[in-house]
Amino acid sequence: MQGLTYLLRGPQYSYLGGGTRYDVRGRGGGFTVAEMLIVIVIIAITAMIAIPMMSSAAGVQIRSAASIIAADLEYAKSMAISRGQNYSVVFDKNTETYSIKDQNGNVIPHPVKKGFDYIMDFKNDGRLNKVDITDVNFNATSSVQFDCLGSPDNGGTISLQAKGVTATVSVESVTGFISITN
Repeated sequence: MQGLTYLLRGPQYSYLGGGTRYDVRGRGGGFTVAEMLIVIVIIAITAMIAIPMMSSAAGVQIRSAASIIAADLEYAKSMAISRGQNYSVVFDKNTETYSIKDQNGNVIPHPVKKGFDYIMDFKNDGRLNKVDITDVNFNATSSVQFDCLGSPDNGGTISLQAKGVTATVSVESVTGFISITN
């Protein structure tokens, strides 16, 4: 039958009319070496971007935790100056927490989270749960108290660790200057 098309199973050939054979798939059915190389290069570039981002989660958390601690120490210092009373930051490395207390030893209310006490809990905070408070040393105590002039009762350090990444928050004795080192 002239002008009819028959498709056969197996190699995809089409027979048109008088026995002329055409390849329906065009050129071969696989990928060229150039196409494979382009795909491999794209995957490699994506991996080079994604892997450092995933592995630096602990680094981001430890920098965030150190910054939060430094900001909270500054807050306690400014509260002591503005209110004219002693405020302290008390750390508990066993429970991975710290709180800000007034001169009577009461935990102060959080200024942003209304209805909550000013307690920071690293274990239960999803943003900081990889961070461990490894050491707190304020002249053999685990707290620092700021007086009405913003001077600490003693200087000291808070050491943090997250998956091999470390950071230290320091409070200078006389001046109360707060710094972060990695």
